[in-house]
Amino acid sequence: MAPDQYTQTDLDFIVPRVLELTYTSHDLKPFAQDLGYQGEPFPFDPERRHQLKCELDAYYAKLYGLTRDELRYILDPADVMGEDYPSETFRVLRKKELNTFGEYRTQRLVLEAFDRITTTQNTQ
Repeated sequence: MAPDQYTQTDLDFIVPRVLELTYTSHDLKPFAQDLGYQGEPFPFDPERRHQLKCELDAYYAKLYGLTRDELRYILDPADVMGEDYPSETFRVLRKKELNTFGEYRTQRLVLEAFDRITTTQNTQ
């Protein structure tokens, strides 16, 4: 998607998240100011960063016109096609998260964000 194709609504969603993900050091103050932000750098919080990235993944999936099932397929083809499906997309991430959290957390968070975005867009 070309930058001139973003709507103001798109920018209102994307820019604050990208700013929070990138502005974690005073070295990037000019960048933050270019985006209209005058505050301090954001703390480097891995949990918060993961949530923001999941929200951005979901938003871009929606921008590109993916359905929820298409996004599910991208995140884990076996989730859509069945456990015996021979393809995996993010095997290492999935395995790591299953071992660490007992679930494929990224998939859950991306799909939850996708559902929130879809619900919000349908009520506007």
